[in-house]
Amino acid sequence: MEKSMDMINGSLGDKIIKYAIPLAVTGVLQQLFNAADLAVVGNFSGKEAMAAVGSNAPVIGLLVNLFVGISLGSNVIIARSIGQKDNENISKAVHTSVVVALLGGVFLAVLGEVLAPEVVKMLEVPGEVYPLAIKYLRIYLAGMPVILLYNFESAIFRSCGNTKTPLFALIVSGVLNVVLNLLFVLGLGMDVDGVATATVISNLVSSAILFAALMKTKLAIKIHPRKLRVHGDVLGQILKIGIPAGVQGMIFSFANIIIQSAVNSLGTTVMAASSAAFNLEIFSYYIMNSFGQACTTFVGQNYGAGKGDRCKKSLKLCLLQSLVSTAAVSVLILLFARPLLGIFNSDPEVIAMGRIRLEYIFFAYLFSFAQEVLSGYLRGFGVSFIPAACSVIGICGVRLTWIFTVFRQMPSFTTVMQVYPLSLGITAVVILVVTLFMKPSRRFL
Repeated sequence: MEKSMDMINGSLGDKIIKYAIPLAVTGVLQQLFNAADLAVVGNFSGKEAMAAVGSNAPVIGLLVNLFVGISLGSNVIIARSIGQKDNENISKAVHTSVVVALLGGVFLAVLGEVLAPEVVKMLEVPGEVYPLAIKYLRIYLAGMPVILLYNFESAIFRSCGNTKTPLFALIVSGVLNVVLNLLFVLGLGMDVDGVATATVISNLVSSAILFAALMKTKLAIKIHPRKLRVHGDVLGQILKIGIPAGVQGMIFSFANIIIQSAVNSLGTTVMAASSAAFNLEIFSYYIMNSFGQACTTFVGQNYGAGKGDRCKKSLKLCLLQSLVSTAAVSVLILLFARPLLGIFNSDPEVIAMGRIRLEYIFFAYLFSFAQEVLSGYLRGFGVSFIPAACSVIGICGVRLTWIFTVFRQMPSFTTVMQVYPLSLGITAVVILVVTLFMKPSRRFL
């Protein structure tokens, strides 16, 4: 775990896989542990509690994504500095990132506690779900400092090619999360407050493990508690890349909140089906997202080292590997969709509607993999605004327009799902054209 990966010399294909697989497994396990929350409340507290947990996902994403985007900026700046062998800038970026994570977490926790009731109202959550949704959201948001800290610490490790240490921390905390879920819900009779509390505690453990690892490492990313402060010059570099990515994520989540509101308007059964399917489809998303992040880091280091050919080769390999991996996982999930959906809720209607969602989403992923990797490629060069703008217009713009026009005329679950392949297909084409036109490896080297 102590070794960093040499991304600027030698072969690329095997290194990209070695980088992406632990990252994908981390995302998948993270979702499995989140799915455990849904499965526990769905089977032991009822579909109202299940709907309350699922309906909050877009809200949490909206609040978190700004800082997750900023952590991506940290990843790029540290990776570029590693390619340039600038240890001083690496240290500044690491310490600045940790402080930003903690301060940002406190800000979101306070903001979330104040706005929770209004946000849940905006989601048009049914009356029987409303009190549970507020209770879950408030407890979850109280854990934002440690949740963001884990994300920033993971970005620091990823920047030097280490995706195994964050995976180890997640495994430990995830197992703890499942145990606490069962203890709080089955043993103590809690419902959504039990799974939310378990999530906060497990994130505290994972962030503590990574912090300890960063203090003990002998690499340039080592944390010295006395050096924890914000370095203005480095923060500016991080924000230049991170803010557009974060704003993109926020607007993306806002569009999903509108979609969630449309889903919620169709009733509790549809809400439960959508939540269950989301917890399966996200596995494929993490696969392709891991190759997008791999492309960012490999391009970032090679750009810092002045190796443009390796940047372009990284893009080609990430596209190919992402397509094959995402398609394979998606097909497997579809083949076993009914028993997998049944884990969350045994209602035949919930299972049938959940499969409909999976079919539409996986078709959309035929476009989404290219959008993820191409966006990662551009960000590796520090070009963050352009992929953000393309995604905001192509994904969010299309989705909002669709919900406020087509869905209002034909309010059905199928109508909602049709917007996913449409929006992702348009966005993938736009980003491809922009990338070919810009030729960033020539422009920025």
